[in-house]
Amino acid sequence: MNLKINNPFKSIWGLLLVASLFFAVPTVASQQDSTAVEAQTETTVDTAGSAEADTTAAPATDEAPATTDATVSTGTSTTTAAAAEETSKIDPQVYKNFFYYVLLFLVICTVIAVIGRIHSLYVLTKKMNGKYDPLANNTFQAILLFLFLLFFLWGTYYSFAVWGDWAWREAVTEHGKDYDQMFIVTTVLTTAVMVIMHILILTFTLIYRMRAKRKAYYYPHNDTIEKIWTIIPATVLTILVLFGFFTWRKITNVPEELQKSAIQIEVLGEQFKWSVRYPGADGKIGKRNYKLTTATNPYGIDFNDKASWDDIDATDIVIPVGKSVRFHIISKDIIHSFYIPDFRVQINAVPGMTNYFQFTPTVTTEEMRDRMNDPSYDYIMLCNKICGQGHFNMGKKVIVVTEAEYKEWLTKQGKYFTEDLQKEFAQNNTEIEVDQQTASLN
Repeated sequence: MNLKINNPFKSIWGLLLVASLFFAVPTVASQQDSTAVEAQTETTVDTAGSAEADTTAAPATDEAPATTDATVSTGTSTTTAAAAEETSKIDPQVYKNFFYYVLLFLVICTVIAVIGRIHSLYVLTKKMNGKYDPLANNTFQAILLFLFLLFFLWGTYYSFAVWGDWAWREAVTEHGKDYDQMFIVTTVLTTAVMVIMHILILTFTLIYRMRAKRKAYYYPHNDTIEKIWTIIPATVLTILVLFGFFTWRKITNVPEELQKSAIQIEVLGEQFKWSVRYPGADGKIGKRNYKLTTATNPYGIDFNDKASWDDIDATDIVIPVGKSVRFHIISKDIIHSFYIPDFRVQINAVPGMTNYFQFTPTVTTEEMRDRMNDPSYDYIMLCNKICGQGHFNMGKKVIVVTEAEYKEWLTKQGKYFTEDLQKEFAQNNTEIEVDQQTASLN
């Protein structure tokens, strides 16, 4: 029996010895690399010093500066090429780090295996001495689970009390109040169920743990209990789903007269930026056709539609407080997501179709800065759909101002129908040149 017990330990210690030898490799290699770098640095310094000495010692003739310049330029180009070649290669330290952490993982697994073996030996020893209690482990595990329950309840309270205040603030739109109410009701219900279920499960493991002279009660089936735990959750979930459905319908199903009276703004998403277009004095956004996209007309606006002649090109999204705003959300390439967290606004921008979201802001940017006690705070529109490597950079400032400030801002914005586009359009449409000139004056 001693041979069977000791053989695994010999194998384990052998693996640990091999692993320790591998661990020494990154250290030695890094020392060699540092030595090589120091030697290379010293060589470079010596070369530079000798070159400087040669330059100083050279006679001051007319041909000497030209030779020196040629040597310097050749050395520079060689150094640049060598640097580019070194940059294109993967640093060997990357591979060393990778193998280091792989071996570290193996060592941790080995340590866990050794602890398991020691525990098995301990149990075997107690069995041989007649002191083994198979129920002691149940009590120990039940106590650990109960302690975890206390930690869990504290963590739940801490999450709401500390991080909840940090992450949550009221919506700044009219529909956001309904959204927040729905979110709070759902959070309260799910949190209550989570806490109650954890208390029951982790307390029962302590109260009803296996003990000596105690026999478990055999309870195979009960229709009443199954009906309770099926009907009640199904009813609650149905109510929550209907609550969310009617709230969403209320937000998105805007009456037609309110759609027409709202401020119209078009937002185009593409990799990796947003473009914003406002209507001009006519209040209408001109048509767009992707086939008309050119270097001078990247938006693909159809200037045959006279409504597009006075459309406004905006850098930021500026909207007036207390006024209904209707966004026309489109995409130029792939799916993006129009997302403004403070406004409780999110809807996808899908190629080939237009989605709409209409809302009314209730708090200006300046008022929000006073609330947050942060003079640099801004509302931000983000892309909430991972769309590529530049996804992180798809943000645009949203500024809520008074109506007077909004009208003043509009007068300072430029038009999409620039002089270059007017010339290009006039060449292709000479028959409406007079109308085009009139539009340029507006």
